[in-house]
Amino acid sequence: MPHDGAPASTPRRSRRTAARSALLLLLFGALAALLPGVTGAVGASVWALPLGVAAAALGLWAYRLAIRRIEGREPLELSREGAARGLGWGTSAGIGVFTVTITAIALLGGYRVTGWGSFEAFLAVCGLMCAVAVAEELLFRGVLFRIVEEVVGTWGALAVSSALFGGLHLVNPNATLWGALAIALEAGLMLGAAYAATRSLWLPIGLHLGWNTAQAGIFGTAVSGSEEAFAGLLTGETSGPAAISGGAFGPEGSVFAVLFCGAVTVCLLRVAHRRGHIVPRAARRA
Repeated sequence: MPHDGAPASTPRRSRRTAARSALLLLLFGALAALLPGVTGAVGASVWALPLGVAAAALGLWAYRLAIRRIEGREPLELSREGAARGLGWGTSAGIGVFTVTITAIALLGGYRVTGWGSFEAFLAVCGLMCAVAVAEELLFRGVLFRIVEEVVGTWGALAVSSALFGGLHLVNPNATLWGALAIALEAGLMLGAAYAATRSLWLPIGLHLGWNTAQAGIFGTAVSGSEEAFAGLLTGETSGPAAISGGAFGPEGSVFAVLFCGAVTVCLLRVAHRRGHIVPRAARRA
């Protein structure tokens, strides 16, 4: 005979939790596919900036609404308190880390500036990357990382979310297994570590935005294999050994990107550990 109602209710709670998780993954998987596509449809037009910002705002609003309705809690990971600071530091750091990366590549002859782009193209890239950064961070860190962490802890969540984030880029033009692995190691781990360190989505959104904007909007390089990125402020060309330049996949395929982003990841994980944000396996199981 059961001692009380708790054991009988546990399977029901587990099923409800699984259903909620599946619903969130489906919802934000669809948004991650839709929002950047809508923004990118206007091309290099200056209208991409307001459209991208609007798409990002829509995604943030949808996340807050979904968490309140589906999980029945306040989405503290998107608290307005500290939002400007997290976005500002994250965007600056993302631009800075990519600048260091492309400088190292250039010093070894793997990148050169071939001409000037336009400020209008730069604004268009900013708009597109706003939509991309928000949509992908809501899905991979806001939903996937949190769900997996509840079952396998922080280290497992980092591994799973990073692997899937890298795997997603296999569908990109000029994709390679190394390119997907590099994305998993440099971006998936770094962005997951940023969330673990702060328990906020603002820092990873900023890092994602700054890195992507620097690639296409400032230095005019391919982004994750896509050569259709707008020229931005500069037009650039990568050449030479793929290990240095990243090859057709772009600078994200360079060993320098992996090394520099890896250094940032280690720093963020140390912060997460110091703050007690590393969750052991199943410690937060619903």
